[in-house]
Formats: sequence, C-alpha cells, structure tokens
Amino acid sequence: MDERRTVKVSKYLSKHLRHQPERIGLTLDESGWVEIDVLMAAAVAHGFPFTREELNRVVATNDKRRFAVEGSRIRASQGHSIEVDLGLPPAPPPPPYLYHGTVARFLDAIRTEGLRPMNRHDVHLSADRETATRVGARRGRAVVLTVDASAMHRDGHVFHVSANGVWLTRAVPARYLRFPQSH
Repeated sequence: MDERRTVKVSKYLSKHLRHQPERIGLTLDESGWVEIDVLMAAAVAHGFPFTREELNRVVATNDKRRFAVEGSRIRASQGHSIEVDLGLPPAPPPPPYLYHGTVARFLDAIRTEGLRPMNRHDVHLSADRETATRVGARRGRAVVLTVDASAMHRDGHVFHVSANGVWLTRAVPARYLRFPQSH
C-alpha cells in the first residue's frame, strides 16, 4: 500500500471514528469502540472499501498511534468531537511541563481565554517540544506554548494520558501558560 493510500485510509478512519460515525451508519459504543467487520462493511456500503491489511497497516504505522485495536474492535485513541468515555483513569502527576503546538493567529485568544478544547472533549498536550511543534505545524508556522503542568496538578486540575501518550485535560487557564518571547 502506498503512502497516499495509507493517509487516505487514516483520514477516513479519523473522520468516522472521532467525528461523524453516523455519516456511514456506524454506532460506536459508549467508549468509542466498533466492530472492525461492521466498520469495513459500512465503508464498502459508502464507497470507500479498504482491506483488513490496509487497516492493520494504518493502525501499526500511524506515527501518532491514533487508533487502538482490541480483539475484533477498533476505536480512535482520542480527539473525539462526539461524546465518548475513553475510560481513562486520572493520570499520576504529569511531568513538570507539557507543551501545546499552535499558530500565531490564535495567540491573542489563548492569552485571554487560555487553552480550550474547542470542538473536542479535552485540550491535547505533548510531553515534548518536538511533538508539539509537529502538531502546530499542521496549521502553519508552529508556535509552542509551555504549560506549567506541575502547578496545574497542584491546583487540582486533572490530567489523563491516552493510549498513544497524549496528555489530556479539560482546559488550561492562561495563568499556567508560557509564551515564546517572539510572540
């Protein structure tokens, strides 16, 4: 399977496992799981057939480990805009600092409102600057914000860690953010 096809299948899975399962007639369970056979049949019925080998390749090679397979079921690891309960227990204290990649055009709003989940359930944070830079670069020139996760945790904010290592929290008030000097 070529790289373009892998990306197409990955985007298709993201769209339907994170945001619009009903668009192809899927019903996810309360934790976001769906039977792989049901997903594949729905994809065929809606004009986007893919093989189990292609699905396995996407799951195994996605650099962000966006999908989890458990037995005969699959789900997105995080990033849902639909209501699901991933069943993630509160995480132990996070590292002292976490990072969030964004772009300059959002900085004024972030300075005022902090980081909000927008159309997702949680704010996504990275454990390292490199990952945050890649995330921010999807929308332009990346700006990486530093989150004082230690202070947030000490002040009672709850963190979760998804299966693919993304740190999740409901919101990050502006007082816990450090902005780069040039912005």
